[in-house]
Amino acid sequence: MKKIVLSIIKLYQKIFSPDHGVFKQSYRGCRFYPSCSEYTYQAVGKYGLGEGLRLGIKRVVKCHPWNEGGVDPLKT
Repeated sequence: MKKIVLSIIKLYQKIFSPDHGVFKQSYRGCRFYPSCSEYTYQAVGKYGLGEGLRLGIKRVVKCHPWNEGGVDPLKT
């Protein structure tokens, strides 16, 4: 299941992501680095499906106009 989720994230990045995909914007689309999809990909790879998705959702929830964003790497 973990490999399937990681594959879905990569597919999203290649096709739909405004940072990585076919519809790539000329400006940096994500307010965080790494992007939320890359952060979730790394989290699922490191912590497993449950904890990785929880961390990814937590990150997406932080993405709103009142948050400055910036560099927010996956904690080790």
